[in-house]
Amino acid sequence: MTAHAQTVLICGATGTAGRAAAMALRDDGQSVIAYGRTAPDIEGIEAVTGSMQDTSALSAVFASHKIDSVVSCLASRSGTPSDAWAVDHGANLDLLAAAKHAGVGHFVLISAICVQKPRLAFQHAKLAFEDTLIRSGLPYSIVRPTAFFKSLSGQLDRLRAGKPYLMFGDGTLTACKPISDADLGRFIASCLTDSARQNAILPIGGPGPALTPRDMGKALFDALGISPRFRSVSPRVISAIAGTLSLGGRFSERIATKAELARIGHYYATESMLLWNAETCRYEAEATPEFGSDTLTEFYHALANGEVTISRGAHAVF
Repeated sequence: MTAHAQTVLICGATGTAGRAAAMALRDDGQSVIAYGRTAPDIEGIEAVTGSMQDTSALSAVFASHKIDSVVSCLASRSGTPSDAWAVDHGANLDLLAAAKHAGVGHFVLISAICVQKPRLAFQHAKLAFEDTLIRSGLPYSIVRPTAFFKSLSGQLDRLRAGKPYLMFGDGTLTACKPISDADLGRFIASCLTDSARQNAILPIGGPGPALTPRDMGKALFDALGISPRFRSVSPRVISAIAGTLSLGGRFSERIATKAELARIGHYYATESMLLWNAETCRYEAEATPEFGSDTLTEFYHALANGEVTISRGAHAVF
């Protein structure tokens, strides 16, 4: 329990990070209000349904409650330009405006570690709002998590079916320190009470060491009790697809959207989810902050044994 409980408005509480944050805030003794189109199925919090596009309804929530802090876990589902600028940027702008008008004391934003090297529409949209938040004068915490466990678990069924683990290149092109939902939720909640995490940009991963896709494949095979088999896919294949679609995208919004999705796939195939050192132009595993105790290996075993289930949706990486 916190010494002085706060009333916290959380938006995006039906997503991976949002649900975990809402539960952690509740467990930390905060009074949690979740606002969104769908009420999250979480005991012990208040749910108010409404659209982020309905600024009047959003303002009414602030008017009817004395909100101390806001936690935004809003994120576009697809990452395509129109979706990203509408949600990662636009919806957050409306939320920030309402929070400032209501005199909220702290705004916690869940961003992503990949904005360090922005090449994609959703990364630019996230960065644009980060900049607005920093310049807003409102105390802030910007949390940039690495990959989620469930985003790295999509090949379980194909391995069970006797198929090889697919990886880009030799499986060591990238690495990350995955973080569990629960650990991320606790980190987000701590931003409200830890002054060192306020007015700061906070890249965060789970406990090390950093894992490559090949490491993850081996861990998944081990959890299933199957001898490892791998199949390599060249990232150039995705790059070529993106290039071809980009040509057609000049004349078709639908094709342009597919081109952006291909670029997103190529980015995740070639860029690590670790702290980026702009001076050395290298990702640094040891410098990537760690939090929590849950490991991807433990999660894979629980997943293989049916102790947990996942619905990856748009969060899938590979």
